Amino acid sequence: MNPKAIGPGVVDVCPIINEAKFQKFHWLTIFWCAYIIIFDGYDLAVLGVILPSIMNEWNLSGAEAGLLGSYTLIGMMVGALSLSALSDKLGKKKVITICVLVFSVFTFLCAFATSPTQFGWYRFIGGVGLGGVMPVVTSLTSEYSPKRRRSLTVGLMFSGYSVGGMLAAVLGIWVIPAFGWQAMFYIAIFPVLLLPLMLKQLPESAAYMVQTQQWEKIGTTLSKVSPSYQYEPGTQFSNPSITANNSKARIVIRDLFLEGRTLSTLMLWAMCFMALYVVYGMTSWLPRLMLQAGYPLGSSLSFLFTVHFGTVLGALSCSWLMDRFSGRNVLVVYLFIAAAAIAALGFATNSVVLYTLLIITGATTIGTQIGLYAFIVRFYPMTMSSTGMGWALGVGRLGAIIGPFAVGLLFDLNLTLQQNFFSFAIPALLAAIFMSLVSNRQTAS
Repeated sequence: MNPKAIGPGVVDVCPIINEAKFQKFHWLTIFWCAYIIIFDGYDLAVLGVILPSIMNEWNLSGAEAGLLGSYTLIGMMVGALSLSALSDKLGKKKVITICVLVFSVFTFLCAFATSPTQFGWYRFIGGVGLGGVMPVVTSLTSEYSPKRRRSLTVGLMFSGYSVGGMLAAVLGIWVIPAFGWQAMFYIAIFPVLLLPLMLKQLPESAAYMVQTQQWEKIGTTLSKVSPSYQYEPGTQFSNPSITANNSKARIVIRDLFLEGRTLSTLMLWAMCFMALYVVYGMTSWLPRLMLQAGYPLGSSLSFLFTVHFGTVLGALSCSWLMDRFSGRNVLVVYLFIAAAAIAALGFATNSVVLYTLLIITGATTIGTQIGLYAFIVRFYPMTMSSTGMGWALGVGRLGAIIGPFAVGLLFDLNLTLQQNFFSFAIPALLAAIFMSLVSNRQTAS
């Protein structure tokens, strides 16, 4: 590969990354980012898995249980708004390290909680780490992905989200009856155990290394990205988009609204709000709602497993389509399908139809959310991708916070199953409308 020189002794990093073929470097980056996301997906699903048990043990009402589920999401909003923005200034690896330590340790401590209050505090602090790490690993994966497969690569990385959800559902079927709900949190310590190896193999952000002028380090990294590129000592690197958009290496929230991005940024935030309301409200309460409808616990947890299985199909198919067609239009279509499938769930009596609708629901709700992450990191310039992702998810977390609590209130009203699922279908429909108002441009280099 002939690197593009943009000045005497200065090489543009973008063509090297964008035109690279998949190497061991890319697979390791995807693997470790997916490994982190597995535990985010696990955390998303584990509350729904243990909710029937803790409601009985601590004698919680639906509203109390829903509020307990919102503690993590409040923490995730705080983490998404604060820690993700720091990654553009401190580097992604430092922020990933902090986030992994926080969410791993405090999620593990949930196993030893003796009261709802203590459990809620552990979930809140662990949520800060979870909320901070998601936009960072998404941005890192996208940054090093070859341009022609960027959405698919992010979708592949985010399939770890679904693996975590399926893992929680499968473990819950046999772990809870044998060892109690507390044992579901022991697995959270694993990220800390592998953190040294992860940090050794995970690259630092190319944009950050350009900003901080770590020439030798970025040269070595680019040689791994594309073995045909050979770093020569003394070479400096740049990125025209970085220079133009971040000459002071300082990204603030108002930058997200510049250059005609105001309406799109607001609509992305609104869409994230509605989408996360559906995702977290449904996954937190699906097993309990199905128990109320007369299904046994094992079947109720298998429904949750099916939703997350559908997520894998949705994430990969959505990302594949986004690399070939309008990313916005693909997301809009998926969200309209989600609204229809969720509404139909309340009327499904045949098991084949029910499981089919659950797969479609997972594919078009959580799967679409994963596609949205890929869209956001390509919508904003590279230097503000983590900040843009962090704010979109941070505002979206308000929907995630309200979702479990609102569904808990509805649960106490003893609504029919059809009414409960309609309460999810309406926000999904609104999410589709908001997404249709987002600009179709994608500016990230």
